[in-house]
Amino acid sequence: MTEILGNIFQVIIGLGLLNVWLIRASSATSYRGGDARNLKDEFATYGLPSPVFYMVGSLKVLAGVLLLAGLAYAPVVAPAAGVVAVLMAGALAMHIKVGDPPSKSVPAMLMLLMSAFVCTIAYM
Repeated sequence: MTEILGNIFQVIIGLGLLNVWLIRASSATSYRGGDARNLKDEFATYGLPSPVFYMVGSLKVLAGVLLLAGLAYAPVVAPAAGVVAVLMAGALAMHIKVGDPPSKSVPAMLMLLMSAFVCTIAYM
């Protein structure tokens, strides 16, 4: 049962990351930090330089692809989930930094928890 839940979380995380960074990057959502209307504005709201936007985006897209590929090739799962967990912890810190209400942090918190779970069971 734990493995099945881990696989479900891998798919949710992988598709979620690809959706946010490849499909909805220029869309406004109620979860964006501050008053940002898109991902690039969100990073600016956090006071992060443009290269950080590209680095984080690349890491998240790569991690998303690896989590999906991990359904067939398990060795990539733990590192990818670990990277996502660290990035989501950073996202939570950024929401706190700009004084966002807790509701804006819900997706990052859920992704952090799912990634930590996937990472933990991948090392078992």
